[in-house]
Amino acid sequence: MVQAVLAIDQGTTNSKAVLVAADGTVLGTGSAPATLSTPHPGWVEQDAENLWQSVLQAVGSCLTPEVEVVGIALSTQRESVVGWNSSGESVGPVLGWQDVRTTSWCTQLPESVDDLVRRRTGLRVDAMFSAPKMRWLLDRSDALVGTVDSWLTYRLTGCREHLTEAGNASRTLLYDLMTLDWSEELLDAFGVPRDALPDVRASDAGFGTTSGVPGLPDGIPIVAVLADSHAAMYGQGCTEAGLVKATYGTGSSVMTPVDGFAPGGCTLAWLTDRPVYALEGNIVSSGAALAWTADLLGLPDVGALTALAGTVTAAEGVVLVPAFAGLGAPHWDREARAALTGMSSSTTRAHIARAAVDAVAHQICDIADTIPGPLSSLRADGGATVSDLLMQTQADLLGHPVEASDVPEISALGVAELAWTKLGATTGWAGKRSYRTFEPGPGAGDRGRRRDEWAQAVATVRVTPA
Repeated sequence: MVQAVLAIDQGTTNSKAVLVAADGTVLGTGSAPATLSTPHPGWVEQDAENLWQSVLQAVGSCLTPEVEVVGIALSTQRESVVGWNSSGESVGPVLGWQDVRTTSWCTQLPESVDDLVRRRTGLRVDAMFSAPKMRWLLDRSDALVGTVDSWLTYRLTGCREHLTEAGNASRTLLYDLMTLDWSEELLDAFGVPRDALPDVRASDAGFGTTSGVPGLPDGIPIVAVLADSHAAMYGQGCTEAGLVKATYGTGSSVMTPVDGFAPGGCTLAWLTDRPVYALEGNIVSSGAALAWTADLLGLPDVGALTALAGTVTAAEGVVLVPAFAGLGAPHWDREARAALTGMSSSTTRAHIARAAVDAVAHQICDIADTIPGPLSSLRADGGATVSDLLMQTQADLLGHPVEASDVPEISALGVAELAWTKLGATTGWAGKRSYRTFEPGPGAGDRGRRRDEWAQAVATVRVTPA
């Protein structure tokens, strides 16, 4: 019987399950949707039980009698927060990473707290991160709290293990990247009691064994856990400075490894025998901007949007700034609001579609421009990378090659590779993968003009001064 790691990738809009052999071969896949709700402007919620059921459905459609599951690996959405009781029943909604209901609360914190957060975590106080969401849930109930990796581990182990992975913990604003543990000062600052939080483990330290999971035998070890963007960077083989990974999902994450911890935009990518740090910038709306524009134009899906965008060679001055929940990195202006500018009587639906594609690429460029040192290439993954138009636009605006992964399950494969490494297999799968390479087109002057148009449009929607 063939042996495999069952990699579970729980994302914002779906859950995927992938059976991965020791050489990186995919032996089976399954997926199931996960629902989102927006009961109020700026509120983004999910149902914890729905997330769990979507995982079970994905796993059930992936398993096959010919394959023996020897370990489980988890890749999960980050920053989203779940509250539950000791029986594993959810308490309140899952507050999604896009949820900004705590923005006002965050702005009322003293500057000293933001300074402490930057020095200890490498991040900044913002409603995207977990601590304010935890505080919101704890104000309304006594609960165990954690990120999605912690919730799934708790359920997979039959409610026996309240654990979280270090890279996920690093996105909470509560985890000290120097001591590699929860910070008592930060717990006090955000009012989160230590006994409500999970214990933190290294990414490959083991997270218990399965118990009472429908469709799976008891006793299967949960070998490794990574946050989804971190798993994508691992899977892309981005382990050296100058190699930059961009994930094009509902939002986007741009990451590059660095030699050590540095305050300001730094995060813990993973923790094995040593911590691996990365510079990261987070974009709030990228794939979501494409979906919104497709809906606005009455198109059935994002594929139809990019096809329409490809019927014109340029947006002809039309610029979409998709600040539907404010702007993320590098601007960090939660009060900014979306705008569609530069239209004239000759503007067509195709120009608006093209502006949406451009907006995704411009936001990636905004972060790439802040990365110190030379950029050798950008490795791209995520659903939107199927669009050659978007990838070519990215290369043109960036002025550097873009290598788009042809592997749709890169986060799942990344965490599966870590699990197999822990289990003793020879890995290094990234070097065996094929990429679609997009070279930047000629015309640096045109690139500069388009980037200037974008910067001017962003400036018009800013509320917090740059």
